[in-house]
Amino acid sequence: MFQRLFAVPALVALLFSACSSPEVRLPILGEREVHPRADGGPADTVFATVPAFRLTDQAGQVITNKTLAGRAYVADFFFATCPGICPKMQGEMLKVYTQFAKDPRVVFLSHTIDPAHDTLPILRDYAQRLGITDATRWHFATTGAHGEPTAKDTVFQLAHAYFTAALPDKQAPGGFAHNGTFALVDDQGHIRGLYDSLNAAEVARLLAELPILLAEIDTRKAQPVAQNQ
Repeated sequence: MFQRLFAVPALVALLFSACSSPEVRLPILGEREVHPRADGGPADTVFATVPAFRLTDQAGQVITNKTLAGRAYVADFFFATCPGICPKMQGEMLKVYTQFAKDPRVVFLSHTIDPAHDTLPILRDYAQRLGITDATRWHFATTGAHGEPTAKDTVFQLAHAYFTAALPDKQAPGGFAHNGTFALVDDQGHIRGLYDSLNAAEVARLLAELPILLAEIDTRKAQPVAQNQ
């Protein structure tokens, strides 16, 4: 029931795509924000970005928005003792990772929703069992590396920002209910795609759309600085 309620339909992305320019580009998902201008002119309306975060990954590295700026990344939410969908999710993420393993323009970010249990050694072991030895490319991260009392609330809020459902549920396997969403984020922190990792067609769509986003990022970086402002 939970998965059906919080599934991310491909139709959303298709509707946004229909409004995009003739150039092949992925949609920017989410609401627009109004930013007042310092010169008093008409306010700028821009798409929201992933909110500021500070995480610690399996190697003890601090991961923030700035760490990932300039690159595309794929994000998901899991927990190490998950007996339900997580093994399937991470298996699908591993397929995507393997496809782009030699491409430094892409990073992967898996957030634990059980920071009280998933310590850095546990996250490190989890990564190693998946065969991930390069912590600079796939971060298994926590909001509670130092026992922060608000760690769980923080990661649930972050999941919401990625349009992902995650919450404690004593009736759910492992004590948490969450869906299998993969979120594709661009170099500027905009969410550009949402994919149901439990659906093979959705994972295939992610594999097809990542190169489109990378081409856009490459084009943006090749432009003179003045045109990027």
